[in-house]
Amino acid sequence: MHRFYHQAHRSRHAFGWSERQGRRGVRRGRVFEQGDLRLVLLKLIADKPSHGYELIKAVEEAVGGAYAPSPGVVYPTLTLLEDMGYVRQQPDADGAKKLYAITPEGEAHLAEQKAAVEGLFARMGEVAAANRGRSAPQILRAMQNLNTALRYRLGRGPLSDAQVQGVAAALDAAARAVEDA
Repeated sequence: MHRFYHQAHRSRHAFGWSERQGRRGVRRGRVFEQGDLRLVLLKLIADKPSHGYELIKAVEEAVGGAYAPSPGVVYPTLTLLEDMGYVRQQPDADGAKKLYAITPEGEAHLAEQKAAVEGLFARMGEVAAANRGRSAPQILRAMQNLNTALRYRLGRGPLSDAQVQGVAAALDAAARAVEDA
Protein backbone atom coordinates (compact mmCIF):
# COMPACT_ATOMS: atom_id res chain seq x y z
CA MET A 1 0.00 0.00 0.00
CA HIS A 2 0.96 3.58 -0.42
CA ARG A 3 3.35 5.01 2.18
CA PHE A 4 1.01 7.89 3.10
CA TYR A 5 -1.87 5.52 3.82
CA HIS A 6 0.30 3.73 6.36
CA GLN A 7 1.30 7.01 8.01
CA ALA A 8 -2.30 8.20 8.31
CA HIS A 9 -3.45 4.75 9.41
CA ARG A 10 -0.74 4.56 12.05
CA SER A 11 -1.52 8.09 13.30
CA ARG A 12 -5.22 7.30 13.61
CA HIS A 13 -4.51 4.31 15.81
CA ALA A 14 -1.96 6.24 17.86
CA PHE A 15 -4.66 8.83 18.49
CA GLY A 16 -7.24 6.32 19.60
CA TRP A 17 -9.09 5.61 16.38
CA SER A 18 -10.24 2.09 16.05
CA GLU A 19 -11.56 0.81 12.78
CA ARG A 20 -13.71 -2.21 12.14
CA GLN A 21 -15.22 -3.72 9.06
CA GLY A 22 -18.97 -3.33 8.75
CA ARG A 23 -21.62 -3.87 6.10
CA ARG A 24 -20.80 -0.55 4.52
CA GLY A 25 -17.01 -0.80 4.79
CA VAL A 26 -14.58 0.56 7.34
CA ARG A 27 -16.09 2.55 10.20
CA ARG A 28 -14.27 4.57 12.79
CA GLY A 29 -14.70 3.85 16.44
CA ARG A 30 -13.91 6.18 19.31
CA VAL A 31 -11.65 9.08 18.59
CA PHE A 32 -10.89 10.12 22.15
CA GLU A 33 -10.28 7.94 25.15
CA GLN A 34 -12.34 8.48 28.31
CA GLY A 35 -11.92 12.08 29.49
CA ASP A 36 -9.79 13.25 26.55
CA LEU A 37 -12.49 15.38 24.93
CA ARG A 38 -13.17 17.06 28.28
CA LEU A 39 -9.52 18.12 28.48
CA VAL A 40 -9.44 19.26 24.86
CA LEU A 41 -12.59 21.37 25.24
CA LEU A 42 -11.39 22.79 28.56
CA LYS A 43 -8.06 23.83 26.99
CA LEU A 44 -9.82 25.41 24.01
CA ILE A 45 -12.16 27.32 26.34
CA ALA A 46 -9.17 28.44 28.45
CA ASP A 47 -7.55 29.79 25.28
CA LYS A 48 -10.74 31.60 24.21
CA PRO A 49 -14.26 31.57 25.66
CA SER A 50 -16.35 29.93 22.94
CA HIS A 51 -19.74 28.73 21.80
CA GLY A 52 -20.31 24.99 21.40
CA TYR A 53 -20.26 25.24 17.62
CA GLU A 54 -16.94 27.12 17.71
CA LEU A 55 -15.49 24.33 19.85
CA ILE A 56 -16.63 21.69 17.36
CA LYS A 57 -14.89 23.61 14.57
CA ALA A 58 -11.76 24.14 16.68
CA VAL A 59 -11.43 20.39 17.33
CA GLU A 60 -11.98 19.69 13.63
CA GLU A 61 -9.25 22.19 12.71
CA ALA A 62 -6.87 20.80 15.33
CA VAL A 63 -7.00 17.36 13.66
CA GLY A 64 -6.83 18.76 10.14
CA GLY A 65 -10.40 17.84 9.27
CA ALA A 66 -9.90 14.17 10.14
CA TYR A 67 -12.66 14.29 12.77
CA ALA A 68 -15.38 16.62 13.98
CA PRO A 69 -17.17 15.79 17.22
CA SER A 70 -20.93 15.80 16.97
CA PRO A 71 -23.08 18.23 18.93
CA GLY A 72 -24.51 15.14 20.68
CA VAL A 73 -21.07 14.55 22.19
CA VAL A 74 -19.88 18.13 22.69
CA TYR A 75 -22.88 19.64 24.47
CA PRO A 76 -23.21 16.89 27.09
CA THR A 77 -19.46 17.20 27.69
CA LEU A 78 -19.86 20.96 28.19
CA THR A 79 -22.72 20.32 30.62
CA LEU A 80 -20.48 17.90 32.52
CA LEU A 81 -17.66 20.46 32.64
CA GLU A 82 -20.17 22.97 33.95
CA ASP A 83 -21.45 20.52 36.58
CA MET A 84 -17.86 19.88 37.65
CA GLY A 85 -17.40 23.62 38.13
CA TYR A 86 -14.71 23.90 35.42
CA VAL A 87 -16.65 26.16 33.03
CA ARG A 88 -19.55 28.55 33.30
CA GLN A 89 -21.94 29.97 30.76
CA GLN A 90 -22.05 33.63 30.06
CA PRO A 91 -23.94 35.55 27.39
CA ASP A 92 -21.99 36.56 24.32
CA ALA A 93 -21.81 40.18 23.13
CA ASP A 94 -25.23 39.83 21.49
CA GLY A 95 -26.70 38.02 24.49
CA ALA A 96 -28.12 35.47 22.06
CA LYS A 97 -25.89 32.43 22.57
CA LYS A 98 -24.18 30.64 25.41
CA LEU A 99 -20.49 31.38 25.64
CA TYR A 100 -18.45 28.97 27.76
CA ALA A 101 -15.67 30.44 29.90
CA ILE A 102 -13.21 28.67 32.17
CA THR A 103 -13.48 29.05 35.96
CA PRO A 104 -10.59 29.19 38.45
CA GLU A 105 -11.36 25.53 39.29
CA GLY A 106 -11.10 24.69 35.59
CA GLU A 107 -7.78 26.50 35.32
CA ALA A 108 -6.46 24.54 38.30
CA HIS A 109 -7.61 21.24 36.81
CA LEU A 110 -6.03 22.13 33.47
CA ALA A 111 -2.74 22.96 35.24
CA GLU A 112 -2.84 19.56 37.00
CA GLN A 113 -3.41 17.84 33.66
CA LYS A 114 -0.86 19.91 31.71
CA ALA A 115 1.21 16.93 30.50
CA ALA A 116 -1.88 15.02 29.36
CA VAL A 117 -3.23 18.09 27.53
CA GLU A 118 0.10 18.71 25.80
CA GLY A 119 0.21 15.05 24.76
CA LEU A 120 -3.33 15.20 23.36
CA PHE A 121 -2.65 18.31 21.32
CA ALA A 122 0.65 16.88 20.05
CA ARG A 123 -1.16 13.74 18.84
CA MET A 124 -3.92 15.86 17.32
CA GLY A 125 -1.22 17.79 15.44
CA GLU A 126 0.27 14.53 14.16
CA VAL A 127 -3.13 13.40 12.92
CA ALA A 128 -3.63 16.78 11.24
CA ALA A 129 -0.26 16.52 9.50
CA ALA A 130 -0.88 12.93 8.39
CA ASN A 131 -4.37 13.70 7.07
CA ARG A 132 -3.85 17.14 5.60
CA GLY A 133 -5.73 17.24 2.32
CA ARG A 134 -6.84 13.59 2.53
CA SER A 135 -9.70 13.48 4.97
CA ALA A 136 -12.20 16.27 4.53
CA PRO A 137 -15.48 15.96 6.41
CA GLN A 138 -16.64 19.12 4.65
CA ILE A 139 -16.44 17.33 1.30
CA LEU A 140 -18.25 14.26 2.63
CA ARG A 141 -20.98 16.48 4.07
CA ALA A 142 -21.35 18.32 0.76
CA MET A 143 -21.57 15.01 -1.12
CA GLN A 144 -24.30 13.85 1.27
CA ASN A 145 -26.14 17.15 0.79
CA LEU A 146 -26.05 16.69 -2.97
CA ASN A 147 -27.24 13.09 -2.69
CA THR A 148 -30.11 14.16 -0.42
CA ALA A 149 -31.10 17.02 -2.75
CA LEU A 150 -31.13 14.70 -5.76
CA ARG A 151 -33.17 12.03 -3.98
CA TYR A 152 -35.61 14.66 -2.70
CA ARG A 153 -36.05 16.26 -6.12
CA LEU A 154 -36.38 12.95 -7.97
CA GLY A 155 -38.86 11.72 -5.36
CA ARG A 156 -41.20 14.66 -5.99
CA GLY A 157 -42.10 13.32 -9.41
CA PRO A 158 -40.96 13.16 -13.00
CA LEU A 159 -38.70 15.86 -14.38
CA SER A 160 -39.37 17.71 -17.60
CA ASP A 161 -36.72 17.58 -20.33
CA ALA A 162 -35.61 21.10 -19.39
CA GLN A 163 -35.31 20.12 -15.72
CA VAL A 164 -33.28 17.01 -16.60
CA GLN A 165 -30.93 19.15 -18.70
CA GLY A 166 -30.67 21.73 -15.91
CA VAL A 167 -29.79 19.13 -13.26
CA ALA A 168 -27.29 17.43 -15.57
CA ALA A 169 -25.68 20.79 -16.41
CA ALA A 170 -25.38 21.66 -12.71
CA LEU A 171 -23.78 18.28 -11.95
CA ASP A 172 -21.40 18.60 -14.92
CA ALA A 173 -20.39 22.11 -13.79
CA ALA A 174 -19.76 20.82 -10.25
CA ALA A 175 -17.63 17.97 -11.63
CA ARG A 176 -15.53 20.44 -13.67
CA ALA A 177 -15.09 22.70 -10.63
CA VAL A 178 -13.91 19.73 -8.53
CA GLU A 179 -11.44 18.68 -11.22
CA ASP A 180 -10.06 22.24 -11.39
CA ALA A 181 -9.78 22.66 -7.61
